[in-house]
Amino acid sequence: MATNETSITVTRTIDAPAKDIFALLTLPARHKEFDGSGFVRSAENTERITKVGEQFAMNMEGEHMGGEYTTYNHVSAFDENKMVGWKPTPEQGAEETPGWEWLYQLTSLDSGDTEVSLTYDWSKVTDPKLLPLFPLVSAEQMEESLGLLAAAVTKG
Repeated sequence: MATNETSITVTRTIDAPAKDIFALLTLPARHKEFDGSGFVRSAENTERITKVGEQFAMNMEGEHMGGEYTTYNHVSAFDENKMVGWKPTPEQGAEETPGWEWLYQLTSLDSGDTEVSLTYDWSKVTDPKLLPLFPLVSAEQMEESLGLLAAAVTKG
């Protein structure tokens, strides 16, 4: 685990090929299965992520937002079987995001396993009303996400 003042990265080796993990990460309909924060409820649009610039919406729930809410995610990174990331915003149709990003990086190992790194980066958040919320998700919750991801990919 690597933590600094504006980001957290956790890493885990998962007993599955990178292509299988990537297939799961790029399907928003399955994100609830590997959400260690407990915020994700369901995906609004369930199409597979295929490139940078796409958007997908997730139904969420958390006290920090007063209960149920929707987040609109701008795909910010996409490299097939290697990397996928998104920047959330609470506003549908917003061109700009408030500045935090979720990034999954996959490294294939000779054993056939995959090293998965999950980074939560809020270094570009500038809104003084938002800054006190960070980090909203802990390193332990992120490690739980990677554990859940490992379980989800093995069940298919």
